[in-house]
Amino acid sequence: MEFFNALSDWLWTYVVITMLVGCALYFTWNLRGVQFTMLPTMLKGLTPNPSHAGKGNNVTSEDSPLSRRRGAGGEAISSFQAFAISLSSRVGTGNLAGVASAIFVGGPGAVFWMWVMALLGASTAFMEATLAQLFKQKGRESFYGGPAYYMKYGLRRPWMGIVFAVFIIYGFGLTNQIVQSNTLCDAISEAFVVPSEYVAVVVTVLTLAIIFGGIHRIARFCAMVVPFMALGYILLALYILIMNFSQIPSMLSLIVRSAFGWEQAAGGAVGIAVMQGVKRGLFSNEAGEGSAPNAAATATIPHPVYQGLLQSLGVFVDTLVICTCTAIIILLSGLYTEGSDGIILTHHAMNHHLGHFGGWFLTAAIFLFAYSTIIANYFYGETNVRYICNKSWAVALFRCLGGVVVLMGGFMSLQQAWSFVDLAMALMTILNLVAVMMLSRYAFRLLKDFKEQRRQGKQPVFNPDLFPEADLEGWR
Repeated sequence: MEFFNALSDWLWTYVVITMLVGCALYFTWNLRGVQFTMLPTMLKGLTPNPSHAGKGNNVTSEDSPLSRRRGAGGEAISSFQAFAISLSSRVGTGNLAGVASAIFVGGPGAVFWMWVMALLGASTAFMEATLAQLFKQKGRESFYGGPAYYMKYGLRRPWMGIVFAVFIIYGFGLTNQIVQSNTLCDAISEAFVVPSEYVAVVVTVLTLAIIFGGIHRIARFCAMVVPFMALGYILLALYILIMNFSQIPSMLSLIVRSAFGWEQAAGGAVGIAVMQGVKRGLFSNEAGEGSAPNAAATATIPHPVYQGLLQSLGVFVDTLVICTCTAIIILLSGLYTEGSDGIILTHHAMNHHLGHFGGWFLTAAIFLFAYSTIIANYFYGETNVRYICNKSWAVALFRCLGGVVVLMGGFMSLQQAWSFVDLAMALMTILNLVAVMMLSRYAFRLLKDFKEQRRQGKQPVFNPDLFPEADLEGWR
């Protein structure tokens, strides 16, 4: 554990943060601030059948381009469903326990740096999701793709794709699941006074029931659960904010002062605030990490940029909205200096504001947040298992292994799980950002093509002949 912690700290301090900030600034500049200028287009894509897709995701005509671009299995994954899968992974315990841990270790200033990374990192999310759509492949049930695939078909470096696939299987398919399961089991165990091991068994059974149903069951589950759980949590945070309206100015002032080290007693050193804000922000919104592109690639859409815009919006929803809700609940309670960490801190803050109802609501939120994240994370792992060995026995074995690691969450400590996750995130992010930078010209050209078609009054439709040199099997 000491070795893992030392290696993780070194990578985050000297490599990951530099790459995340540098790439986000570079992409924001070259995309002309797409995450801000095209926000209305992003919002239009939030409906389950977005108007920008035209006949889009419900096309029945065999002659339509979208019909020909479905996977061999026939049923299309909609743009909204792909967005919901990625948001399921983003909106998890990172929004509840992760934010609390960031505030506990780095002080209120960590929230400020989470905001900064979200605003800049949304451009990175656009890049990786657009590339995943461009280099997606056809499967029996749906499209599939992600960083491993754009490393293979875009960079023509299959070995690089295998290395990334191993990292994401380790990070999302295994270690991340332990964190999610651990938080879920601890919360339910405390609320209902039952052993966490028993909770882990029940969660494992529920998880296996979904993941053995395949990508379409996963997509339908996420599209149904994610909007419901996110909206409920946001409304509760707004109620708490309104009830403590007079404290808002002092809370915002505390966040800013602590972000720059001006409140040492409450916020700690500025370096710790920055580190925690970036690390827990990345764990929550995953921009640049290379996880969300695995979901983005499954969508049936007329142009890759549509999904890039939706995934960029996902970063805003996750960090600027839901993570901020948790930060508000904790900071307005004033309990962040009393020694509690993780989900326990969030639980105490909820009880402070709402009494026993707050604890019950949080338990329900944790179940929905963590469980949906477990399902989405499993999907990311399976996508990359298929990249390495696309055999039915390999997928079945991984599904069983997915159940085992969820079960392990009830038997491990949170800090042990965090150590493995931080290292996995660092390795994934470094390799993914290298690939995205090397392929950035494709995303820049796609956005230019998208805007040109819109200026001409057309619904943007991608023509694979735009890149005759590229292997675009999923678009032909």
